[in-house]
Amino acid sequence: MSLPLKDRIAVVTGASRGIGWHAALALSAAGAHIIAVARTVGALEELDDAIQASGGSATLVPLDLTDYDAIDRLGHSIYQRWGKLDCLFGNAGILGTLGPVSHVDVKDWETVMNVNVTANWRLIRSLDPLLRKSDAGRALFVTSGAAHKCKPYWGPYSASKAALEALVRSYAAEFDKQSTCVNLLNPGGMRTAMRAKAMPGENPEALPAPSEIAPHILSCLTPDCRRNGELFDFPTRAWKSFN
Repeated sequence: MSLPLKDRIAVVTGASRGIGWHAALALSAAGAHIIAVARTVGALEELDDAIQASGGSATLVPLDLTDYDAIDRLGHSIYQRWGKLDCLFGNAGILGTLGPVSHVDVKDWETVMNVNVTANWRLIRSLDPLLRKSDAGRALFVTSGAAHKCKPYWGPYSASKAALEALVRSYAAEFDKQSTCVNLLNPGGMRTAMRAKAMPGENPEALPAPSEIAPHILSCLTPDCRRNGELFDFPTRAWKSFN
């Protein structure tokens, strides 16, 4: 069986459920050692059981991504143990509170921005030197169509994803013609807990399961993927350039 990520190290945030869970399983099945990051210890342990049952290996990191010092410690620990990082899947994110922009609570606004934007910047800040030490560093960050649709009552979430896209595209531009590639992923509507919260009247069975996107995430993070500064749109199964 082909193992495109054999002996490679992959960080997956939001790994305890949904897209992150299935991405971690897919990357592990491809040969990667998974550094699984999430807040919920029990769910991480269940993921570890699933990875081990399939013959893979994982390091569990119970971590709140708004603990930025802990993100720095994570980078240092990866450097001490492996000296490099091959894959970063920045998946963790929160919806926040839906409502009129003028009514958004200050703490709710800050929480959405801290998790969806600042935490990813801190991950980049901490893990960038390790990605550069890989012969084919790959980073992929989860965005949303909300960054462009800007529907009523979705202000904080839409703003956070638009900011994330600008951040990631700027970061990707710093790797022009280098071995590291950085891209965005738009999952579209998917059968996740966040989607159920956002669309409570929607039939979840009409949406694709997170397991369906996992092979595409794997493809984006393999050394063979040499795209940079682009977006993979899962609903259309197509790459989109921002140029």
